[in-house]
Amino acid sequence: MSGLFLNLYLWRLTEDLVINGIFNIIVYGMTPIAFALGGWIAKKKDRMVTYRLGIALITVFFLVVIFAQEKVVTYYPWFAAFNGLALGLYWTGYLVLMYDVTEARNRSRFLGINMIVFNSAGLAGPALSGFLISLFEGLKGYLLTFAAASSLFGVASFFSLRIRRIQSHHKTYYLKYSGLMMMKNRLWMLSLIGFLILGLFQGLMLFLPNILMFQTVGREDQVGYLTVFFALLTILTGLFISRRKQQSNIRRDLSVASLFIIAGAAVLFLDIKLWTVILFMSVYSLMAPLIINTLTSYYYRIMDGLPLKGMFRIESVVIREFFLNAGRVLSILLQILFASDLNSPALPVVLLLTALTQLGIALLVRNKV
Repeated sequence: MSGLFLNLYLWRLTEDLVINGIFNIIVYGMTPIAFALGGWIAKKKDRMVTYRLGIALITVFFLVVIFAQEKVVTYYPWFAAFNGLALGLYWTGYLVLMYDVTEARNRSRFLGINMIVFNSAGLAGPALSGFLISLFEGLKGYLLTFAAASSLFGVASFFSLRIRRIQSHHKTYYLKYSGLMMMKNRLWMLSLIGFLILGLFQGLMLFLPNILMFQTVGREDQVGYLTVFFALLTILTGLFISRRKQQSNIRRDLSVASLFIIAGAAVLFLDIKLWTVILFMSVYSLMAPLIINTLTSYYYRIMDGLPLKGMFRIESVVIREFFLNAGRVLSILLQILFASDLNSPALPVVLLLTALTQLGIALLVRNKV
């Protein structure tokens, strides 16, 4: 409910792609800092402390957005920094939890099931949000959506108390040894570069499609319904991943998915119309989860073999996020510099170029670790 319409809310207030871009640059620039802080808290206390703190801050963030209303535009850099901090803490705890509850033989299947559950919840959210927003004039529906999202995060914070903590005597934070670890483990370094490349396309896809859809349909409820359709496609990919056997050819999966995404991005050269945006987003919704799942599962397997056994898992998650968000920031900067207007003829070029980079991920991985 919140993630889909936050950028669209900012767009409705400004109709400025540069402001939306800068907002997301600050968010993804702040996120690695939050990950480093969250990793330290997780190491000294527990990953559940980081997780709950992240949920609580997201709850507060949307409450502040509700009270600020149109003033969000005036103070948008501060809102972006707060959002990045909250999301960074939340995802630090979440990703470490994901590693803790899986092992090499079931990780890919778990990630597939996780994708199904996550997007199943996402089926109702966008449709309900779009419907609520369409009921009210102006931006009142957005504020109601943010209020509902804030309440749900509050409920999530309560239920997270049921997840047990792990008592550990290993509280040393090894983040300062990451550079040395990269030099000694080439596979780990290459996989991190893979996440940097993943971020080069993902940065644009985390906020631009919603704006493109709104421009082509002109109604928030229609954007919500389209998002439901795309979530269904992602669920199909999740079902495929969860049911197949252990990955045998990682490079093939990454290459095929990347080629489909490149073809989808190329369609936008015909024109940015409703049918081209839907086709592009349909291909992306089917193929991007396969890339993310494959690379994440591969990275977790490499983490299993890093020195210090499981004592470096939190630091590994923090470093991964630094590379991923560096890619996101670079892609948004590229968009601001060369396609700062939604009607710019350079926009499809930027999307296609960043989509082409995804082929590089397949060159950085091995089929067997």
